[in-house]
Amino acid sequence: MVDRYTTAPIELPADAGFARADLIFLGLDHSGASFEARLFLDAPDVDHAAGRDHPAYVGSFYLFGHGGCFGDVGHCDVPRTRAAFDLRPPHQLLPATRVVTVSDAIRARAGRQPTTTLTVVAHAAADNANDVLAFATVRLAVYAG
Repeated sequence: MVDRYTTAPIELPADAGFARADLIFLGLDHSGASFEARLFLDAPDVDHAAGRDHPAYVGSFYLFGHGGCFGDVGHCDVPRTRAAFDLRPPHQLLPATRVVTVSDAIRARAGRQPTTTLTVVAHAAADNANDVLAFATVRLAVYAG
């Protein structure tokens, strides 16, 4: 897990004629501490001192963390497969998904630049360390108008 992450360049739409743009985070690990993830476009050097008033800030998402595992050995292991007849609810540590709408920020860049970078900075709750950020992928989804 890390405390900040900058993506490779993300391709932008050729023009601003779209209805909505979302950043979709897939496979978020929420086994650690709770945190806020602040999102910044085209600011790869941004750090924890950057607040929501930073010019590159485009939004946040929050993740309620589980704070580690306090059960017996294997208690927090996410099962890889489940039987079709298993009626229990999904495991509470299955990776999470978060969607952040960033239409205005993408619209301002669309047609003016071919790509953008996204920097995600984690701010953990209370006195926890900020190295709580882990996800499988992030993608930009743009919806036609």
